[in-house]
Order: sequence, then structure tokens, then C-alpha cells
Amino acid sequence: MRPIGVFGGMFDPIHYGHLRTAHELYELLDLEAIAFVPAGDPPHRARPLAEGATRLAMVRAAVEGDPRFIVDDRELRRAGPSYTVLTLEEMRAERGAQPIALILGMDAFARLDSWHRAAELIGLAHMVVAVRPGSEPPRQGLAAELLRDRACDDPGRLSATPAGLVFVNMGTQLDVSSSAVRDVVAAGRDPRYLMPEAARRIIIARGSYAPAR
Repeated sequence: MRPIGVFGGMFDPIHYGHLRTAHELYELLDLEAIAFVPAGDPPHRARPLAEGATRLAMVRAAVEGDPRFIVDDRELRRAGPSYTVLTLEEMRAERGAQPIALILGMDAFARLDSWHRAAELIGLAHMVVAVRPGSEPPRQGLAAELLRDRACDDPGRLSATPAGLVFVNMGTQLDVSSSAVRDVVAAGRDPRYLMPEAARRIIIARGSYAPAR
């Protein structure tokens, strides 16, 4: 079976770096689809600046019309911290033996030891690690062990087993981040061309990240 991609994050806001990564991985890994999963209450980072409904609306607007991408709001509907392991457990129960590819940045992967029930993640999904500008591979801890023991450089192997491999993708490295977009808006400037126009319009209409008055 073709793998389903799972792309979690705060998406505070979504931008072209997210979408280019998803586009390239969809093609490279021959995915069935990629599910964007906005976090409700991220346990490892400060709370998002935009409320969940706004972030969800931006993600939906950004991927509308692209049948390869779907939006999954389960973490926003679920009470309590948005633990990735819970999302993967639910998806594994729903999808049986279909391969699941968890997409995350190298910076997040390097902090894997701090994740809830981190050691269980590799048994639920493959990990597809996107290298971002300035990111460095982990030198120690669980992530380094997984790179040593589970690394795979053949994307075709991800379709042959439900979980258990780590695939690192160099991809196109766009130097854009959610924090950079927020800084642009907070400075009173226009985030046009940093993100999809439909998502930009939501920011403008709702006043998200705008400078304090």
C-alpha cells in the first residue's frame, strides 16, 4: 500500500516552506496523500499566537483544491496536550497495516527525547525527516540511535512495511519560517509571497499577529 503522510505542527501560520516540503515528499515517497494535522496544545513549545480555529482555517485555505493534501483537525478537537503518539495510535487503528510516514523537521527530530512516549513512535510510523536551513543532525540520544539503526536511503522501502524506518530528505531548503512570517506582520509589513494568498487574507482579515495598538 502507498504510505499516508502525516505532517503535524502548529502552522502558526502555514507558509510556503511547509507546502514545498509536502509537495516534494508526496512525489518522492509516492504517498497516497498527506494529512496536515495542526496541533491544539503543543506540549514542547509555547502556545501558538493564533487560536486553533484561525490556524485550521489558514491550513484549509492553503491546501484547498489540491487533492493530494487533506486537513485533519483531531488534535484541535482532542482535550489535553497534542501528543503525536496519540495521533499515530489513532491513525494506526484506522488504517491497519498501511504505512504511515510522520513528517518532521530535523530540529524537531533532534529533540525526540523530550516527546511523550518517544520510543514508541518508530513502531507506529516511519519518520521522514526534512532538513531545514541551519539544522544539524543529532549527535546523541534517541534520534541519533534511530539514525544509526533505522536509517533508510531508498524511499521505496517505506511502502514495504507499516513503520520502523527513518528517511532523511534534503529537498529544497526555503529559508522561511512561521516566526519570520509573524515578525513581518508584527512589524506592520505585508507577508505576501511568504505564504499562500488565501492564508494571507485570513491573517489580514482577522488581525492575527498584528502589532499591538
